[in-house]
Amino acid sequence: MSVLEREIYEQPVAIARLLETTRSTVEQVAAAIHERDICYLMIAARGSSDHAATYAQYLFAAYNGLPVALATPSLYTIYRKPPRLRHVMVLGISQSGQSVDIMEVLQEANRQGALTAAITNDPDSPLAQAAEFVLNLNAGEEKAIAATKTYTASLAMLALLSAVLGQDEERLASLTQLPQSITRTLELAAEAVERQAERYRYMEDCVVIGRGLNYATAFEIALKLKELTYVVAVPYSSADFLHGPMAIVEPGFPVLVVAPDGAMFPDMLAFLEQLNGRAAEILVISNRMEAIELAKTALPLPTGIPEWLSPVVSVIPGQLLALHLALAKGLDPDAPRGLHKVTVTR
Repeated sequence: MSVLEREIYEQPVAIARLLETTRSTVEQVAAAIHERDICYLMIAARGSSDHAATYAQYLFAAYNGLPVALATPSLYTIYRKPPRLRHVMVLGISQSGQSVDIMEVLQEANRQGALTAAITNDPDSPLAQAAEFVLNLNAGEEKAIAATKTYTASLAMLALLSAVLGQDEERLASLTQLPQSITRTLELAAEAVERQAERYRYMEDCVVIGRGLNYATAFEIALKLKELTYVVAVPYSSADFLHGPMAIVEPGFPVLVVAPDGAMFPDMLAFLEQLNGRAAEILVISNRMEAIELAKTALPLPTGIPEWLSPVVSVIPGQLLALHLALAKGLDPDAPRGLHKVTVTR
């Protein structure tokens, strides 16, 4: 078993540990947000962590009434023209905590007196040292170059903060079911992916579609396909895809659609029907039979997952698809070419 596969299967335990060990710190952060009259969040992140930030944009706006801005690190590191940071919490997300540009955003926020926090898997990292509060993912060391368990742990941490901040007991109760939902997702997806990965061995390009809370999921799955299989996988919102890119879809063109149950599902189903009318090669991640029936390759999800938590589980079939497609192509998923575990940018 590869290191990557082992870490994919560690996700239920990692999420359970996070939920058990971080509640008190999350409550302290939520209290500081209330006490300091925070009006919006700004998140600094790169790579998979930036996709977690995209999830946060939908999550905190919809459930906490807090707009979320994505920081532009080069304003701090290269242009040296940072914006004014008033009534804001600046949150850095980095699994390694080594990203210099993310750290500089937090350091500038500290200079301006903003509330700062870091989500990281290394509580002793430079990023953690730069933050007022440290939200430790406690996912265990992640050795694989492609992030899996630290990505879903980052989503779970954001979900926990949102629920605690909103004092929402119903959502907090839903969070306790996450490890079980992830376990079931791994069971369902593994069977489907192992059976179908060979079908896409010669795929050179594709698009990955998500929308709303799962817009981030499309970006993360596309990244995993690029990192591990070297497929040119381009992520889109289904709404944006209709504004021109739909023209590239011809019979047999691969389109992976993330369409779990929830408020967004009717729009995603209509989108799938358009793809079906164009004879696309449709791959679907869903727990709704109407979507699965339109797929050439169905990657099923368990039922009963609230839409606000669905990104934590919806990404997992994409992780497994990237893993098994890499193996089908004779590639080493633990050694993607040209990549290192820690990427330093400024």
